Amino acid sequence: MLIRDILKASTPTFSFEFFPPKTDAGWEHLFHTIADLMPLRPSWVSVTYGAGGSTRENTHRLVVRLNSQTDLTVVSHLTCVESTDKDIMAILERYHASGIENILALRGDPPAGHARWDPAPGGFAHAIDLVGFIKRRFPGMCVGVAGFPEGHPETPNRLREIAYLKAKVDAGADYIITQLFFDNRDFYDFCERCELAGIHVPIVAGVMPIVSVSSMERMAELAAHARFPAPLLRAVYSAPSPEAVEHAGVTWAIDQVRDLVSHGVKGVHFYTLNNARATLRIYKELGLGPKSP
Repeated sequence: MLIRDILKASTPTFSFEFFPPKTDAGWEHLFHTIADLMPLRPSWVSVTYGAGGSTRENTHRLVVRLNSQTDLTVVSHLTCVESTDKDIMAILERYHASGIENILALRGDPPAGHARWDPAPGGFAHAIDLVGFIKRRFPGMCVGVAGFPEGHPETPNRLREIAYLKAKVDAGADYIITQLFFDNRDFYDFCERCELAGIHVPIVAGVMPIVSVSSMERMAELAAHARFPAPLLRAVYSAPSPEAVEHAGVTWAIDQVRDLVSHGVKGVHFYTLNNARATLRIYKELGLGPKSP
């Protein structure tokens, strides 16, 4: 099923993101996580590329396997990193033949060892180019793009940032999934600015529960735009044990999701980090799971 149709049929949606591991133990853990989360009947799941496209083939394998062996609706991330237009075309043809209908189109981060972004020769410079290419070659595919409630790290001009996002929507993007954020006011302001700019596609909120101090510090490294509110930092840093840190981080996420739902959010996308525990607790606390007859 196409994500745009899912977003029209049910609000709010709840979806999960996974990433393809690099080790056999990681794969075993991932499939345990997926098995634990499947009873929650997510609206869809997405599968990322690794940094710089480093797990591209594993992404394709996982997407095709989930699509063929489960009843999950699967979204594959697709980036411009180190890919020519012929490479992208081959990937899309493979997905089309495998029944993969949903793509999240991203520019992607520079490969490891590269300080700045440079497109591959014969490749795409920006996500808008990728969106347009997909829509021209495979108009039946549903394409999502990323949004940045706290600002794009490479576009400090917030007016230009929304103009770039509007251009991606005009090129054919069907919906937006935001990067993680910890203050819902940033999300609501982002949505309002999108509306003022004439962006009317559904916007799905990206939520990542903090489960440890190290995971929070890694978020700060990988998502340089991320803003950690002082009350959240106080709760995490004052927690007396790792279990208490996780409790504080997940409780914050629970409050975020409760508030988003009460404000009529189109959907919530959980960045699971391939771990089911935090998402399971959020579902339990908010009563989000499928209802028993």
